[in-house]
Amino acid sequence: MMTKVLASPSHYIQGPGELLRINKHIARIHGPYLFVMGNHAMHFLKGIIEESFLQSDRSLIFEKFNGECTKNEIHRLCEVFDNNHCKCVVGVGGGKTLDTAKGVAYFKGCPVISIPTIASTDAPTSAISVTYTEDHVFDGNLILPRNPEIVLVDSEIIAQAPVRYLVAGMGDALSTYFEARANVNSGHENFVGGLSTNSSYGLAKLCYDILIRDGLKAKQSAEMNSCSKELENVIEANIYLSGVGFESNGLACAHSIYNAMTALPQCHNRYHGELVAFGVIVQLVLENRPEYEIAEVIQFCMNVGLPVTFAELSDTPFDHDDLMKVADIACSPINFMNSEPFDVTSTMVYDAMVQTNELGLKFR
Repeated sequence: MMTKVLASPSHYIQGPGELLRINKHIARIHGPYLFVMGNHAMHFLKGIIEESFLQSDRSLIFEKFNGECTKNEIHRLCEVFDNNHCKCVVGVGGGKTLDTAKGVAYFKGCPVISIPTIASTDAPTSAISVTYTEDHVFDGNLILPRNPEIVLVDSEIIAQAPVRYLVAGMGDALSTYFEARANVNSGHENFVGGLSTNSSYGLAKLCYDILIRDGLKAKQSAEMNSCSKELENVIEANIYLSGVGFESNGLACAHSIYNAMTALPQCHNRYHGELVAFGVIVQLVLENRPEYEIAEVIQFCMNVGLPVTFAELSDTPFDHDDLMKVADIACSPINFMNSEPFDVTSTMVYDAMVQTNELGLKFR
């Protein structure tokens, strides 16, 4: 029997006002620290971080992230890291900022700390850095030797972010259980060189259960910038449960659809989790899952504002060639379709996408 492996960040810390306590949280990790910060984070959060370190003699180097997680951007920041003799990189911002910070850690062999400012993806916890080309097309994954040392989540900051980010995060997290199930059924290896554990599969199921139970109330709380119990639960689901769940169980059809859709320019203004959510429904259709299960997912998506039709994915209609391009790329070796417990062809994926759109229109 193959080895089972679960991967997780060393520490996951979540609560209101935690960024102001960053000095205490990262005291065990040596600096100087390179802070890779998104534009919004640099403008609004740099002062909070500096305030936390007022009584400290540690060196903080702040560098603005240029907006896309490309290999060129990662190498640029590696030079900043070297020039300042840094020993740790801290990402502060959205998923691409954090993936870029992890990319620097990959090449420099140093610890990385994730501080998400939005709950839009599960990037903060993973040892995977997803890279893109300068034209925003998926360009492969960098696999780090270890997960972030600390994931620090200030839920007050998350609650102030645009609600669309939280909803997109729910779309990404929505895939965790279904892709985990596909990998368990196929016996496919996860991202850390083993099979799923009972714990990782249980976390994936808990992620789904929290979304179904608390997702709508969490969205309503975020609309009022309020840190309710439901919002705290969904932040944890979006970031920790989904992150550990996907890495320790694996990805499958849903993320293959997402990766393939990044090749269509008309999808570039849609967030990661919005495309993944549509991919979840495609996966359930492809797997010929029961109607009640598909209906529950579609209804959830409609309730919180995730796309269920082609028209909600693109401002211009898809044609046959667009859909076949997505199907072909989704089934290519760079993606995860071989995690499904049966052989999948491009024609099957094309048909599942068309059927998903028809179901979405029917529910609408």
